[in-house]
Amino acid sequence: MCCCGPCAMYRRSALALLLDQYETQFFRGKPSDFGEDRHLTILMLKAGFRTEYVPDAIAATVVPDSLGPYLRQQLRWARSTFRDTFLALRLLPELDRYLTLDVVGQNLGPLLLALSSLAALAQFAIDGSVAWWTVLTIAAMTMVRCSVAAFRARDMRFLGFSFHTPINIFLLLPLKAYALCTL
Repeated sequence: MCCCGPCAMYRRSALALLLDQYETQFFRGKPSDFGEDRHLTILMLKAGFRTEYVPDAIAATVVPDSLGPYLRQQLRWARSTFRDTFLALRLLPELDRYLTLDVVGQNLGPLLLALSSLAALAQFAIDGSVAWWTVLTIAAMTMVRCSVAAFRARDMRFLGFSFHTPINIFLLLPLKAYALCTL
């Protein structure tokens, strides 16, 4: 659902058809200048073009090297994910099942993770016990998502993303809530 900027390539003829829509992004009546790679991907899919994943593509890009820039990047990405998911909802029936699962997972996954985490905190606050069912649910959700990605990409390294879950719970979930509230 998002052809990453540094790795994406487009047919010139396809891009020419969508250039005006791409250059004049608006959301809720205001100009929008974030998530341009995701937005262009959605425009391409809405126009009937398809995306292709090339697992051996290599690109160089600049990435955040400290916490502040990383959180700002993640805030932009979260806003982009929410905004473009709203724009792409009607595309879901036409997408292949994996893309539909990915879109649903990107949006419902954080919600389920947040609810599970809040339920565990509430149980700990009420009776001092650890909600093992919550830990197991979070671990299962993580492994399913990483396993599907590893299977689809035919690359077992995707299983390593399971180690990202604590970062997701303690740093990115609050950031995603903030992104949704300030969309």
